[in-house]
Amino acid sequence: MYILKRALLIYVLSFCSHIQLAYAEGFSDYLLGSGDKISIKVFGEEELSSEFTLSDAGTISYPFLGEINALDKTIGQLSKQITRKLADGYIVNPNVNIQVIGYREFYINGEVEKPGAYPYQPGLTLQKAAALAGGYTERASRSKIYVMSEGASKRSKVRASHKIQPGDVITIEESFF
Repeated sequence: MYILKRALLIYVLSFCSHIQLAYAEGFSDYLLGSGDKISIKVFGEEELSSEFTLSDAGTISYPFLGEINALDKTIGQLSKQITRKLADGYIVNPNVNIQVIGYREFYINGEVEKPGAYPYQPGLTLQKAAALAGGYTERASRSKIYVMSEGASKRSKVRASHKIQPGDVITIEESFF
């Protein structure tokens, strides 16, 4: 009976850890990029807790560890990387928490009231981006809307429900009727 209870306990704990790992990995798929501002906190280590803005190369200069590449990494990936490096001779069992505190901008131009650069917000759609820019002008086309994503070589035609990402350039064309 003892062996059966122990086996059941091990199974339940194993199952829970897989759920927790899957939850942590799926929590944020946002990829960091140049200009993002992040907060890194190491529990019990104030001198290692600070705010950083990713450089043009997508790196941060971290105390003791030097330059760390954060470009195109999720918060979870960066947290694991810093935790691993701190555990390698600096801190026993480091507890690292990272948050995005400032997203890089997206850009909107063409037939909106206030074209320009705006700070990205999680869950941003094209319709919300147009609202941030003061709404469409009278001449704005509702069908000729294009987005050029960061790193793309050409723009794509999109709908109002399209998800906008940091660095995207939105163009609202003029309607002739």
